[in-house]
Amino acid sequence: MFLDKQLKEKIKKTNALACLECGKCTSVCPVSTVSRKYSPRVLLTRALRQNSDLLLQEYDLWSCLTCGKCEEFCPADIHYIELMQLLRTQAQNSGFDGKCSHSGALQSLQRIMTTGNLNQNRRAWITDDLEISDKGDYLYFVGCTPYFDIFFTDLQLNTLEAARSSIKILNRFGIAPIVLPNERCCGHDLYWNGDTENFKKLAQLNAEMINASEAKYILFSCAECLSSFKNLYQQQGFTIHAQLLHMSQFLNEKISSDELQLSESAEMLTYQDPCRLGRHLGIYDEPRHVLQHNNSSHYRELQPSRKQSLCCGVSGWMNCDINSKAIQTKRLEQAHETEAEVLTVACPKCQIHFTCTLQDKTLNTKYPIRIKDIATITLARMI
Repeated sequence: MFLDKQLKEKIKKTNALACLECGKCTSVCPVSTVSRKYSPRVLLTRALRQNSDLLLQEYDLWSCLTCGKCEEFCPADIHYIELMQLLRTQAQNSGFDGKCSHSGALQSLQRIMTTGNLNQNRRAWITDDLEISDKGDYLYFVGCTPYFDIFFTDLQLNTLEAARSSIKILNRFGIAPIVLPNERCCGHDLYWNGDTENFKKLAQLNAEMINASEAKYILFSCAECLSSFKNLYQQQGFTIHAQLLHMSQFLNEKISSDELQLSESAEMLTYQDPCRLGRHLGIYDEPRHVLQHNNSSHYRELQPSRKQSLCCGVSGWMNCDINSKAIQTKRLEQAHETEAEVLTVACPKCQIHFTCTLQDKTLNTKYPIRIKDIATITLARMI
Protein backbone atom coordinates (compact mmCIF):
# COMPACT_ATOMS: atom_id res chain seq x y z
CA MET A 1 0.00 0.00 0.00
CA PHE A 2 1.32 3.44 -0.95
CA LEU A 3 0.32 6.95 0.02
CA ASP A 4 -2.57 8.12 -2.15
CA LYS A 5 -2.17 10.86 -4.76
CA GLN A 6 -4.12 13.43 -2.72
CA LEU A 7 -1.89 12.91 0.32
CA LYS A 8 1.24 13.20 -1.83
CA GLU A 9 0.04 16.63 -2.99
CA LYS A 10 -0.61 17.70 0.59
CA ILE A 11 2.85 16.55 1.62
CA LYS A 12 4.33 18.77 -1.07
CA LYS A 13 2.56 21.75 0.51
CA THR A 14 4.43 21.14 3.77
CA ASN A 15 7.64 21.86 1.82
CA ALA A 16 8.98 18.45 2.85
CA LEU A 17 10.62 17.99 -0.54
CA ALA A 18 13.00 20.84 0.36
CA CYS A 19 14.57 18.83 3.20
CA LEU A 20 18.36 19.30 3.25
CA GLU A 21 18.85 16.28 5.56
CA CYS A 22 20.93 18.55 7.80
CA GLY A 23 19.49 16.98 10.94
CA LYS A 24 18.85 20.27 12.78
CA CYS A 25 15.29 19.15 13.47
CA THR A 26 16.56 16.02 15.20
CA SER A 27 19.19 17.95 17.16
CA VAL A 28 16.57 20.17 18.85
CA CYS A 29 13.61 17.76 19.06
CA PRO A 30 12.66 17.10 22.72
CA VAL A 31 11.95 13.43 22.00
CA SER A 32 15.23 12.95 20.13
CA THR A 33 17.19 14.36 23.08
CA VAL A 34 15.99 11.46 25.25
CA SER A 35 15.60 8.72 22.62
CA ARG A 36 18.40 7.73 20.24
CA LYS A 37 15.99 5.87 17.95
CA TYR A 38 13.64 8.81 17.32
CA SER A 39 14.46 11.22 14.50
CA PRO A 40 12.15 13.73 12.75
CA ARG A 41 14.52 13.73 9.77
CA VAL A 42 14.28 9.95 9.38
CA LEU A 43 10.47 9.99 9.61
CA LEU A 44 10.28 12.72 7.00
CA THR A 45 12.59 10.82 4.65
CA ARG A 46 10.52 7.67 5.02
CA ALA A 47 7.35 9.64 4.28
CA LEU A 48 8.85 10.93 1.05
CA ARG A 49 9.85 7.41 0.06
CA GLN A 50 6.19 6.40 0.48
CA ASN A 51 6.85 3.23 2.45
CA SER A 52 3.41 3.54 3.99
CA ASP A 53 2.87 -0.10 4.99
CA LEU A 54 5.55 0.30 7.62
CA LEU A 55 5.35 4.05 8.21
CA LEU A 56 1.65 4.21 9.09
CA GLN A 57 2.10 1.47 11.68
CA GLU A 58 5.22 3.05 13.15
CA TYR A 59 4.97 3.73 16.91
CA ASP A 60 7.12 6.83 16.60
CA LEU A 61 4.71 8.42 14.13
CA TRP A 62 2.70 9.25 17.26
CA SER A 63 5.68 10.22 19.41
CA CYS A 64 6.06 13.64 17.78
CA LEU A 65 4.81 16.25 20.26
CA THR A 66 3.87 18.67 17.44
CA CYS A 67 5.51 21.28 19.69
CA GLY A 68 6.99 23.09 16.70
CA LYS A 69 10.53 23.38 18.02
CA CYS A 70 11.97 21.72 14.91
CA GLU A 71 10.34 24.35 12.71
CA GLU A 72 12.05 27.16 14.61
CA PHE A 73 15.44 25.83 13.50
CA CYS A 74 14.68 24.31 10.09
CA PRO A 75 16.65 26.21 7.38
CA ALA A 76 14.33 24.85 4.66
CA ASP A 77 11.10 26.15 6.26
CA ILE A 78 9.49 22.71 6.39
CA HIS A 79 6.10 22.52 8.12
CA TYR A 80 6.96 19.34 9.96
CA ILE A 81 4.09 19.20 12.41
CA GLU A 82 1.59 19.65 9.58
CA LEU A 83 3.28 16.70 7.85
CA MET A 84 2.82 14.61 10.99
CA GLN A 85 -0.86 15.56 11.16
CA LEU A 86 -1.38 14.53 7.53
CA LEU A 87 0.34 11.19 8.04
CA ARG A 88 -1.67 10.49 11.19
CA THR A 89 -4.87 11.25 9.31
CA GLN A 90 -3.80 8.74 6.67
CA ALA A 91 -2.98 6.23 9.40
CA GLN A 92 -6.38 6.71 11.08
CA ASN A 93 -8.14 6.28 7.75
CA SER A 94 -6.14 3.08 7.19
CA GLY A 95 -7.08 1.66 10.60
CA PHE A 96 -3.85 2.42 12.45
CA ASP A 97 -3.42 4.38 15.66
CA GLY A 98 -0.81 5.18 18.26
CA LYS A 99 -0.80 4.01 21.84
CA CYS A 100 -3.56 5.95 23.59
CA SER A 101 -2.83 6.93 27.18
CA HIS A 102 -5.35 5.90 29.84
CA SER A 103 -6.83 3.24 27.53
CA GLY A 104 -8.16 5.89 25.17
CA ALA A 105 -10.77 7.16 27.64
CA LEU A 106 -10.06 10.83 26.92
CA GLN A 107 -10.23 10.29 23.16
CA SER A 108 -13.58 8.55 23.66
CA LEU A 109 -14.83 11.47 25.73
CA GLN A 110 -13.90 13.90 22.98
CA ARG A 111 -15.71 11.84 20.34
CA ILE A 112 -18.80 11.57 22.56
CA MET A 113 -18.92 15.36 22.60
CA THR A 114 -19.44 15.45 18.82
CA THR A 115 -23.04 14.32 19.41
CA GLY A 116 -25.32 17.14 18.28
CA ASN A 117 -28.06 16.76 20.91
CA LEU A 118 -25.73 15.98 23.81
CA ASN A 119 -27.10 17.22 27.14
CA GLN A 120 -24.25 17.95 29.57
CA ASN A 121 -24.13 19.27 33.12
CA ARG A 122 -21.39 21.60 31.93
CA ARG A 123 -21.65 24.27 34.60
CA ALA A 124 -21.67 22.04 37.67
CA TRP A 125 -18.22 23.37 38.60
CA ILE A 126 -19.54 26.93 38.98
CA THR A 127 -19.69 27.66 42.72
CA ASP A 128 -21.97 30.18 44.45
CA ASP A 129 -19.18 32.75 44.77
CA LEU A 130 -18.79 32.98 40.98
CA GLU A 131 -20.96 35.37 38.99
CA ILE A 132 -21.72 34.35 35.39
CA SER A 133 -24.33 35.39 32.87
CA ASP A 134 -26.08 34.19 29.73
CA LYS A 135 -25.38 37.37 27.75
CA GLY A 136 -22.54 39.85 27.65
CA ASP A 137 -19.36 40.96 25.92
CA TYR A 138 -17.10 38.37 27.55
CA LEU A 139 -17.29 34.58 27.25
CA TYR A 140 -15.05 32.23 29.23
CA PHE A 141 -14.24 28.97 27.45
CA VAL A 142 -13.30 26.36 30.04
CA GLY A 143 -12.54 23.45 27.68
CA CYS A 144 -12.17 19.93 29.09
CA THR A 145 -10.87 21.14 32.45
CA PRO A 146 -14.06 20.15 34.37
CA TYR A 147 -13.34 16.53 33.45
CA PHE A 148 -9.65 16.50 34.34
CA ASP A 149 -9.92 16.71 38.14
CA ILE A 150 -12.40 13.83 38.12
CA PHE A 151 -10.45 11.70 35.69
CA PHE A 152 -7.10 12.24 37.43
CA THR A 153 -8.34 11.88 41.01
CA ASP A 154 -5.19 9.96 41.95
CA LEU A 155 -3.07 13.00 41.15
CA GLN A 156 -5.08 15.19 43.57
CA LEU A 157 -5.26 17.87 40.91
CA ASN A 158 -7.12 21.14 41.10
CA THR A 159 -7.04 22.35 37.50
CA LEU A 160 -10.46 23.92 38.04
CA GLU A 161 -8.83 26.39 40.41
CA ALA A 162 -7.49 28.16 37.33
CA ALA A 163 -11.01 28.43 35.86
CA ARG A 164 -12.55 29.63 39.11
CA SER A 165 -9.70 32.09 39.67
CA SER A 166 -10.22 33.44 36.15
CA ILE A 167 -13.90 34.10 36.77
CA LYS A 168 -13.17 35.68 40.17
CA ILE A 169 -10.69 38.02 38.47
CA LEU A 170 -13.27 38.94 35.84
CA ASN A 171 -15.88 39.52 38.54
CA ARG A 172 -13.53 41.98 40.27
CA PHE A 173 -13.50 43.99 37.04
CA GLY A 174 -17.30 43.98 37.02
CA ILE A 175 -17.48 41.29 34.34
CA ALA A 176 -19.89 38.37 34.69
CA PRO A 177 -18.72 36.20 31.78
CA ILE A 178 -20.85 33.89 29.71
CA VAL A 179 -20.13 30.22 30.39
CA LEU A 180 -21.83 28.07 27.78
CA PRO A 181 -24.15 25.41 29.21
CA ASN A 182 -23.33 22.94 26.45
CA GLU A 183 -19.77 23.81 25.43
CA ARG A 184 -17.74 21.06 23.71
CA CYS A 185 -14.09 20.05 23.69
CA CYS A 186 -12.14 22.35 21.36
CA GLY A 187 -11.00 19.31 19.34
CA HIS A 188 -7.27 20.02 19.65
CA ASP A 189 -6.24 16.44 20.44
CA LEU A 190 -8.41 14.86 17.79
CA TYR A 191 -6.97 17.14 15.11
CA TRP A 192 -3.32 16.53 15.95
CA ASN A 193 -3.95 12.79 16.29
CA GLY A 194 -5.38 12.69 12.76
CA ASP A 195 -9.12 12.50 13.49
CA THR A 196 -9.92 15.54 11.36
CA GLU A 197 -13.54 14.52 10.78
CA ASN A 198 -14.49 14.58 14.46
CA PHE A 199 -12.41 17.71 15.03
CA LYS A 200 -14.55 19.50 12.44
CA LYS A 201 -17.74 18.38 14.19
CA LEU A 202 -16.57 19.86 17.48
CA ALA A 203 -15.36 23.05 15.79
CA GLN A 204 -18.70 23.56 14.09
CA LEU A 205 -20.67 23.02 17.30
CA ASN A 206 -18.48 25.43 19.27
CA ALA A 207 -18.43 28.06 16.53
CA GLU A 208 -22.23 28.03 16.22
CA MET A 209 -22.76 28.37 20.00
CA ILE A 210 -20.15 31.08 20.47
CA ASN A 211 -21.27 33.17 17.50
CA ALA A 212 -24.87 32.87 18.68
CA SER A 213 -23.82 34.28 22.08
CA GLU A 214 -22.69 37.51 20.33
CA ALA A 215 -19.78 37.80 22.77
CA LYS A 216 -17.05 40.22 21.72
CA TYR A 217 -14.21 38.57 23.65
CA ILE A 218 -13.48 34.88 24.29
CA LEU A 219 -11.10 34.20 27.18
CA PHE A 220 -9.12 30.99 27.71
CA SER A 221 -7.01 29.49 30.49
CA CYS A 222 -6.00 26.63 28.19
CA ALA A 223 -3.27 27.33 25.64
CA GLU A 224 -4.41 24.40 23.50
CA CYS A 225 -7.99 25.70 23.29
CA LEU A 226 -6.79 29.17 22.26
CA SER A 227 -4.43 27.67 19.69
CA SER A 228 -7.26 25.58 18.24
CA PHE A 229 -9.66 28.51 17.98
CA LYS A 230 -7.10 30.95 16.63
CA ASN A 231 -5.21 28.68 14.24
CA LEU A 232 -7.03 25.43 13.50
CA TYR A 233 -10.61 26.74 13.34
CA GLN A 234 -9.60 29.43 10.88
CA GLN A 235 -7.56 26.99 8.78
CA GLN A 236 -10.49 24.59 8.58
CA GLY A 237 -13.00 27.31 7.62
CA PHE A 238 -14.70 27.99 10.97
CA THR A 239 -14.93 31.69 11.81
CA ILE A 240 -15.33 33.03 15.35
CA HIS A 241 -16.74 36.57 15.43
CA ALA A 242 -14.89 37.66 18.56
CA GLN A 243 -11.44 38.59 19.82
CA LEU A 244 -9.61 35.57 21.26
CA LEU A 245 -7.44 36.10 24.34
CA HIS A 246 -5.54 33.97 26.82
CA MET A 247 -6.11 35.09 30.41
CA SER A 248 -2.50 36.25 30.60
CA GLN A 249 -3.18 38.63 27.68
CA PHE A 250 -6.30 39.98 29.39
CA LEU A 251 -4.35 40.52 32.62
CA ASN A 252 -1.48 42.19 30.80
CA GLU A 253 -3.91 44.60 29.12
CA LYS A 254 -5.32 45.54 32.51
CA ILE A 255 -1.83 46.15 33.88
CA SER A 256 -0.91 48.27 30.85
CA SER A 257 -4.00 50.44 31.35
CA ASP A 258 -3.28 50.80 35.11
CA GLU A 259 -6.50 48.98 35.96
CA LEU A 260 -4.66 46.18 37.73
CA GLN A 261 -2.05 46.44 40.46
CA LEU A 262 -0.38 43.40 41.94
CA SER A 263 1.51 42.93 45.20
CA GLU A 264 4.83 41.16 45.36
CA SER A 265 4.55 37.39 45.38
CA ALA A 266 5.26 35.60 48.63
CA GLU A 267 6.87 32.80 46.63
CA MET A 268 9.69 32.67 44.10
CA LEU A 269 8.16 32.07 40.66
CA THR A 270 9.31 30.76 37.32
CA TYR A 271 7.31 30.20 34.13
CA GLN A 272 6.80 27.30 31.74
CA ASP A 273 6.16 28.30 28.10
CA PRO A 274 3.36 26.07 26.75
CA CYS A 275 4.27 25.16 23.16
CA ARG A 276 0.77 26.09 21.97
CA LEU A 277 0.91 29.55 23.54
CA GLY A 278 4.54 30.15 22.62
CA ARG A 279 5.75 28.56 19.39
CA HIS A 280 2.24 28.06 17.95
CA LEU A 281 0.94 31.57 18.75
CA GLY A 282 4.01 33.66 19.53
CA ILE A 283 2.71 34.72 22.96
CA TYR A 284 5.79 35.04 25.17
CA ASP A 285 5.85 38.51 26.73
CA GLU A 286 2.38 38.85 28.24
CA PRO A 287 2.63 36.06 30.84
CA ARG A 288 6.05 37.32 31.89
CA HIS A 289 4.83 40.91 32.20
CA VAL A 290 2.08 39.70 34.55
CA LEU A 291 4.37 37.55 36.68
CA GLN A 292 7.09 40.21 36.90
CA HIS A 293 4.78 43.18 37.59
CA ASN A 294 5.96 44.63 40.93
CA ASN A 295 7.66 41.27 41.43
CA SER A 296 11.04 41.30 39.68
CA SER A 297 12.89 40.09 42.79
CA HIS A 298 10.56 37.09 43.06
CA TYR A 299 10.79 35.88 39.48
CA ARG A 300 13.46 33.66 37.89
CA GLU A 301 13.59 32.87 34.17
CA LEU A 302 13.48 29.16 33.36
CA GLN A 303 16.14 28.11 30.85
CA PRO A 304 15.85 27.32 28.03
CA SER A 305 12.86 29.57 27.44
CA ARG A 306 10.64 31.17 24.81
CA LYS A 307 11.24 29.65 21.33
CA GLN A 308 13.80 27.22 22.72
CA SER A 309 11.66 26.11 25.65
CA LEU A 310 11.31 22.43 26.47
CA CYS A 311 7.66 21.36 26.41
CA CYS A 312 5.80 19.17 28.92
CA GLY A 313 6.46 15.90 27.09
CA VAL A 314 3.04 14.61 25.94
CA SER A 315 0.64 15.64 23.19
CA GLY A 316 -2.94 14.54 22.63
CA TRP A 317 -2.82 11.83 25.32
CA MET A 318 -0.71 9.63 23.01
CA ASN A 319 2.48 7.61 23.52
CA CYS A 320 2.99 8.72 27.12
CA ASP A 321 6.06 6.62 27.81
CA ILE A 322 9.55 6.59 29.29
CA ASN A 323 10.58 9.32 26.84
CA SER A 324 7.78 11.59 28.07
CA LYS A 325 8.85 11.09 31.67
CA ALA A 326 12.47 11.83 30.77
CA ILE A 327 11.45 15.13 29.12
CA GLN A 328 9.30 16.12 32.10
CA THR A 329 12.03 15.18 34.57
CA LYS A 330 14.54 17.28 32.64
CA ARG A 331 12.21 20.28 32.70
CA LEU A 332 11.57 19.90 36.42
CA GLU A 333 15.32 19.77 36.96
CA GLN A 334 15.70 23.01 35.00
CA ALA A 335 12.92 24.60 37.06
CA HIS A 336 14.61 23.47 40.28
CA GLU A 337 17.87 25.09 39.14
CA THR A 338 16.14 28.50 39.18
CA GLU A 339 15.51 28.02 42.94
CA ALA A 340 11.86 28.88 42.33
CA GLU A 341 9.21 27.51 44.66
CA VAL A 342 6.43 27.57 42.05
CA LEU A 343 6.45 26.54 38.41
CA THR A 344 3.79 28.74 36.80
CA VAL A 345 1.82 27.20 33.95
CA ALA A 346 -0.62 28.65 31.41
CA CYS A 347 -2.23 25.38 30.29
CA PRO A 348 -3.94 22.62 32.31
CA LYS A 349 -2.12 19.92 30.33
CA CYS A 350 1.25 21.23 31.56
CA GLN A 351 -0.09 21.14 35.11
CA ILE A 352 -1.32 17.56 34.70
CA HIS A 353 1.85 16.18 33.11
CA PHE A 354 4.29 17.77 35.52
CA THR A 355 2.14 16.85 38.52
CA CYS A 356 1.99 13.27 37.29
CA THR A 357 5.77 13.03 37.09
CA LEU A 358 6.12 14.51 40.57
CA GLN A 359 4.11 11.58 41.94
CA ASP A 360 7.44 9.78 41.91
CA LYS A 361 8.48 10.27 45.55
CA THR A 362 12.15 10.41 44.62
CA LEU A 363 11.56 13.22 42.14
CA ASN A 364 9.19 15.02 44.50
CA THR A 365 11.91 15.09 47.13
CA LYS A 366 14.63 15.98 44.64
CA TYR A 367 12.62 18.75 42.95
CA PRO A 368 10.28 20.17 45.62
CA ILE A 369 8.40 22.58 43.39
CA ARG A 370 4.66 23.31 43.21
CA ILE A 371 2.71 23.71 39.97
CA LYS A 372 0.23 26.63 39.78
CA ASP A 373 -1.71 28.37 37.02
CA ILE A 374 -0.99 32.01 36.26
CA ALA A 375 -4.58 33.11 37.00
CA THR A 376 -4.48 31.49 40.44
CA ILE A 377 -1.20 33.23 41.26
CA THR A 378 -2.49 36.57 39.96
CA LEU A 379 -5.71 36.40 41.97
CA ALA A 380 -3.71 35.90 45.16
CA ARG A 381 -1.58 38.98 44.33
CA MET A 382 -4.44 41.35 43.41
CA ILE A 383 -4.52 44.49 45.54
